[in-house]
Amino acid sequence: MRQYDLSPLYRSTVGFDRLFSMLDQFGGPDAGGGYPPYNIERTGENDYRISIAVAGFKDDELSIESKENVLTVRGEQKTAEQRRGEMLYQGIAARAFERRFQLADYVQVKGAALENGLLHIELVREVPEAKKPRLIPIAGSTPLVEGETQKAA
Repeated sequence: MRQYDLSPLYRSTVGFDRLFSMLDQFGGPDAGGGYPPYNIERTGENDYRISIAVAGFKDDELSIESKENVLTVRGEQKTAEQRRGEMLYQGIAARAFERRFQLADYVQVKGAALENGLLHIELVREVPEAKKPRLIPIAGSTPLVEGETQKAA
């Protein structure tokens, strides 16, 4: 079955209310496998945060790249931890991952921080002045001053 990239269609919509669905849609159902889990939240009028659960990863084992409206987060553990005994159960995943997010136009990455096993990526929407809406004055006939009459030519 073919999969079509519908992201250019979303860019023609009015407003920015589809930001969350655009961020969440990154290639179809098989493209991330659900690992690692993440949250997307709105922290202000033009501010957003993506939080990704990366338990067991150090900051030098993670990379974040933003290119052409696609945010890519990769993680790969470089060394296996020294274990004191035999592993009986491993519930904390330590596999490499790559997670992609489709960003809307004018959304930029502001920064990232690793805190308590969560990678927080701060985003901001900065629309250039030339692209912001502006009021257009309407030219028309000048209003009549009281006592004046309009002469017919």
